Amino acid sequence: MSDPRFPIGKFSYSEPPTGQQRDELIAQLAQAPASLRKAVQGLSPAQIETPYRDAGWTVRQVVHHLADSHMNAYIRFKLALTEDQPTVKPYAEELWAKLPDNDNTPIEVSLSMLELLHQRFVVLMRAMTPEQWKRTFNHPQAGIMPLEKNLALYAWHGRHHIAHITELKARMSW
Repeated sequence: MSDPRFPIGKFSYSEPPTGQQRDELIAQLAQAPASLRKAVQGLSPAQIETPYRDAGWTVRQVVHHLADSHMNAYIRFKLALTEDQPTVKPYAEELWAKLPDNDNTPIEVSLSMLELLHQRFVVLMRAMTPEQWKRTFNHPQAGIMPLEKNLALYAWHGRHHIAHITELKARMSW
């Protein structure tokens, strides 16, 4: 692994996915909570507090971040489906990772939250029409974001952070 920040590579998106590719991305998103649960299974409390790289987040912070981030993605989807190109609010994920609920909440809470959230998210996505996939929102930092690109981003995002944990486990001699 050349860059521990990007164990599966950086996100890339060149063109809208086909219907079959979109189904595969939705399946990846649907699988993310189980993959995350498997990645953290058996970790001790001390291991959960281990950063995945120098100056990186701890496993705990990664788990809570996935729940926070994917919750924001779900809300952005719903906004884009019900409003004309809404402007969404970015959030300071680095600061969210340092809030006291991250330190004081067991990771099981975010694991369960992510499972339930993804159930709703996947039901929504599987019911969307081709026209709805073209809908967009405006992100002040990323610009105009089509929902089909946001799907690709969050399918990658889950795999990306889960790989942080699995790569850490592979490197450590626990």
